[in-house]
Amino acid sequence: MNFSRQALLGIGMIIGGSVMLYAMVQQIGDTNKSQPGSAMIDQPSAEPTSVQPLTTDIETEKRILAQKQKERAARVAEQEKRAQQFLTEQEAAEAQALAKARAESQQYLASTTPSIEDNADTNSTNKEATKNTLATPISAPSSAETSTDGAEAKKKALAEQQADERQATIREQAAAKKLADSKKEADVKKQAEAQVAAEKKREADEAAKKTPPKSPSDYQVKRGDGLIKLARQYDMPVEVLAQANNLSPSTSLNLGQTITIPSRKQVERLEREATAAEQAREEKRQREEALAKKSADAKRDAQQKLSEARKEVKETDAKGSFGVQVALANDQSKADEMAKKFQSAGYQVKTSPTSRGVRVIVGPERGKVAALALKDKINSDPKVNTTSAWVLYWR
Repeated sequence: MNFSRQALLGIGMIIGGSVMLYAMVQQIGDTNKSQPGSAMIDQPSAEPTSVQPLTTDIETEKRILAQKQKERAARVAEQEKRAQQFLTEQEAAEAQALAKARAESQQYLASTTPSIEDNADTNSTNKEATKNTLATPISAPSSAETSTDGAEAKKKALAEQQADERQATIREQAAAKKLADSKKEADVKKQAEAQVAAEKKREADEAAKKTPPKSPSDYQVKRGDGLIKLARQYDMPVEVLAQANNLSPSTSLNLGQTITIPSRKQVERLEREATAAEQAREEKRQREEALAKKSADAKRDAQQKLSEARKEVKETDAKGSFGVQVALANDQSKADEMAKKFQSAGYQVKTSPTSRGVRVIVGPERGKVAALALKDKINSDPKVNTTSAWVLYWR
């Protein structure tokens, strides 16, 4: 019932405001009609118009007419301002009344919620009573019951309206939240893309700085610079940078020294040359190792044969000893020099002057077989580097 009174009060205020607004508009119209200027223009005067003198100042008449128009416009503006103010006050009153009605309806619903169970018990009791009175004739509903049903219908309609408003509010909040989340996600994605682009640009700039230049350029050495540091800075092997400047990779640079930074093509060419040189050095090393191994094997075999030959020497062999002549020097000094080389290699050496020069003889060996084995050993020994040894009889 409180809600009904509030609703009726709001409707009354709305109707009263409309009537007042209509009255003000009518008053404004009557005022405009009652102005002297309008009366002179719209309604002809019953009295005879006196003849104005011809000496009337036209400029004065224009000023009077402009003044009257200005005053009329000011009055109309004031009336419009009052009407707007009244409409604003009326809207504020309607909004206040509507808010108050909603608050009272919510309070009423909250107060009627605990009595749902009592209503359920009452309904069950009413059902029993209905069963007992089925045989009795149904009488027409009274006016009190009709008014109660109307109030219940209004309450139900109000509750449905409030539920719809809550659902609409929830949907609006969900839509606003979804929109904010999507906007936030788009901002985060945009920020991530910008960060990735900046990172890629930074990496490209760093790679461009480290990449060798397109053409050779001069660089002045600063404090702390070295071949290794500059090679890392321009992404090239230190050997290539050193070779481009005719330097050793271990060379230290001087402050203010000017060196050449090779271009990309030069780096590629120098790398190919360095790779080919490295392969050549590796092949040479392998050949030397193979040759050294072969010489060692030959020396070992010759030593083994010499040892076996010395064991097999018999008294029946040719009388006397045999030696191995390794050189024939022009004079004694050269013969002594040759003898020192063979002695440092572990051989027993003697010199023997002849009419053709000074012989350098390794030995002696007992038996010709042992002497031949010694000759093979000497010819295969890389320390003495000779292949012209031969066996001679040494009495």
